[in-house]
Amino acid sequence: MNPDDPEEPKPEDERAEGAPSEPAAPDAEPPVRDVVYVGSDAPEEPASPPEATLEPPEAPEVVYVGSEPDPEPAPEPDALSSDALYVPGAAPPPRARAYEPPAADAEIPMPRREPTRSDRQRARDARVNLDLDLGRIKRRKRYGLLITTISVLFIAFVLAPVTWVAAYGFLDAPSTILMMQRAAEGETIRHYPVAINRMSPHIVRAVIAAEDARFCEHDGFDIEAIQDAMESNAQGGRLRGASTISQQTAKNLFLWMEPASARGGPLSWIRKGFETYFTALIEFMWPKRRIMQHYLNVAEWGDGNFGIEAAARARFGVSAADLTPLQAARLAAVLPSPNRYSADNPGPYVRRRSATIAERSRVVRNERLAACALFLDRPDESR
Repeated sequence: MNPDDPEEPKPEDERAEGAPSEPAAPDAEPPVRDVVYVGSDAPEEPASPPEATLEPPEAPEVVYVGSEPDPEPAPEPDALSSDALYVPGAAPPPRARAYEPPAADAEIPMPRREPTRSDRQRARDARVNLDLDLGRIKRRKRYGLLITTISVLFIAFVLAPVTWVAAYGFLDAPSTILMMQRAAEGETIRHYPVAINRMSPHIVRAVIAAEDARFCEHDGFDIEAIQDAMESNAQGGRLRGASTISQQTAKNLFLWMEPASARGGPLSWIRKGFETYFTALIEFMWPKRRIMQHYLNVAEWGDGNFGIEAAARARFGVSAADLTPLQAARLAAVLPSPNRYSADNPGPYVRRRSATIAERSRVVRNERLAACALFLDRPDESR
C-alpha cells in the first residue's frame, strides 16, 4: 500500500483500537453503538420494579437415592383444555363424557342368604296385615256412601226440622213460604205478629168453633173427624176436610202452597207427609196456647193481609184486641177461602156462616172448649 495515496477510511473497529477519533461536535449527540461485554466486565442491569402478578413458588428439589425412577410419561392434553392443539386433517380429539349418576332403579347386588323361619313368619304376617287393610278399605268404600246418605237424611229430616220448630217455640215467624209466594205474585204483604194476650178472646173461640172444636182434646190429629170425612166422601157427598188447627199451623208455617192442579199427585202426598211430621213436632214441643198464637199470626185473610192484627185493621179498622163477637165470627167464616169471600162486605153465604159460628162460639165459651188456649176460659182453680 502506497503511503502517499490518500488515506483510505478505516473501519470503525480499527479506529476504535487505533488513533483517537475526532471529537464530536458539541451540539450533535454521540452515536449509539452496540457494545458487547465479555466475561464479568458486563455491568449489572438496574432492577426492574416488581410486577403485580404472583409467581408460583418453586417446587422443592427432589433428591433420589439409588437408581433414578423411570421418567413419568408426559400427560396427554385434555380435549376440553385450552392447551389442546387442533391439527388440520387429524381426527378431532374425543370429548370427555359428563358424569352420569347411576339409575335410581339400578339393582344393587346384595349378598344372598337362605331365609330363616323368622323371615318366613314375618312375610306371612305382612301378607295377613295387607289382606286385613285391603278388606277394611273395601268395607269403608262400600258403607261410605250409605253412611253419607244417612247423615244427610238425618240433618235434613231430623236435625233441621227440630231446630226450626224449637226456634219458633220462642220466636215469632218473620215470614212464611206462602207470604213469599204472594209477594212474588205482586201483592203487598202486611204482617203484624202479636201475642195471644193482645188478641180478643172472641177470635180464639170463633176459630175453634169454625175449624176445630176438639182442638184442646186431640194431639194434633182428630181421628173422629177423619173417619167422618172419609165416610162422607165415600158416599159421594160434599167433600169434607179433617185438618185440625195444628195441621194448618204446620202447613202455613213450614210448607209451601199447594196448587189446585197438583192435588192428588205425588207432590201432594209428599207435602202431606211433611205436614204430618211437622204437626207431630209442634204438638210435642209446643203448648196449645203457642200453637193457637202462631195459627192466628200467619193465617191468610186475603189481599196480602196475614195475621189477625193485619186483618182486623184492614177489614174493620180496629186492632185484634178490640174485635167484637160478630167481627170475629165474620173473619173466621172466610178462613177457608179468604181471597174468595169478604169479611167487611159479606154476602149471603158469609152472613149465614157468621151467624152459625157466633152461636157455636157461645157453646165453646160455656163448655170451656178453649181453655187450653185462653186463661179466661179456665176454671178458677187452674188460672
